[in-house]
Amino acid sequence: MTDLPLNAPNSDTSGNDNAQELLRQLRQKQGNWVEWGLAIATLQKSGYNQQEIFEATGFEPIQQNQVVVGAQVYNSIEKVGASEAARSHYSTRGSDVLYELRLLSQEERAAAAELAFIHKLDVDGAREIAKAIKDYSWLRNLPEGFSAYAGDAVAYQAWKLARQNSDLTERSRLIAKGLRFAHTDSARKQLEQLLVDFTVVPKRPAPLLPFYRFDSEDELPRILAVVGKLPLTPQDLQAVPLITASEPFQIVKFAGEQAWVPLPGWQALLNAEDPVVILADSDRLPNQAQTQNRREEVLIVVDRAQRQWDNSSYFVIDNNGNLDIQWLETEPEISILGKVIVIVRPKKILDEEVTKEPWLIDE
Repeated sequence: MTDLPLNAPNSDTSGNDNAQELLRQLRQKQGNWVEWGLAIATLQKSGYNQQEIFEATGFEPIQQNQVVVGAQVYNSIEKVGASEAARSHYSTRGSDVLYELRLLSQEERAAAAELAFIHKLDVDGAREIAKAIKDYSWLRNLPEGFSAYAGDAVAYQAWKLARQNSDLTERSRLIAKGLRFAHTDSARKQLEQLLVDFTVVPKRPAPLLPFYRFDSEDELPRILAVVGKLPLTPQDLQAVPLITASEPFQIVKFAGEQAWVPLPGWQALLNAEDPVVILADSDRLPNQAQTQNRREEVLIVVDRAQRQWDNSSYFVIDNNGNLDIQWLETEPEISILGKVIVIVRPKKILDEEVTKEPWLIDE
């Protein structure tokens, strides 16, 4: 691998020299992984893209993302005051484990990192406790017998799942897991009670995601700009910008930050007071069982006026500064930003050229 060309981003002498030094350190794997993450973040802020960094250092894009985010989490647990033993451990390994804690708050990250360190958790284990802690933080009130400690949050998730499970082997495994993480005696008592109380509490199934899919050409309207009402001048006509629609949802952008997308007049949309659109890949949706195990871009319509919780809908929430879509089984403490009213899948078109030439279909 060679240094990036002199006309690479940040090509002023001092900036380029600094970038080349960072690239050299990364190429030679100098320092620890936290320093690698900080170096890659610095290069990205200077204008280098992931492919350029990969070609110059050997760090693949997925590795770059992991160490950059992991380093951010490491800095968080340093600020909050994680134990010296945990900080020392993570300074040399565990970027993949810390990466799984990225959606937690700083305090939650530190607590989760301590748990992962104490219990020697792998990536899957870290992902599980991160989800348990985040779900626990959304509860309006602490469950009976469980405290605000992260260990009790994980124990509560195990307790909840155990109560919903009729299989004795799996139930016992979940109880043991809960006892392993429980921080308080009261939490342990709640779990131990399940050893003699075999009542099964049925799990409430998650509601269906409100999927729609375009089924006909009539549902794919074309957006046209309105020049105005006569009388008009040639200058008025020329002032209308060229409109280019982007697939698969025919999204149209004008000069500036505005963009519009055409949708049919479904009743759910007509009834919405303040609808806005979010684009996402289907694997970012919460209920993976309903995404048909196929990743595709979907269009999510959110009514910002509907912020009243109910347990049969999905909502958009603020997850540490990022928009997140969740089903909230119980009324949360956090504020709701809007209700998901429609999720649109793109129309399946086997041959787009055929749809443009109707005479081909006749033959």
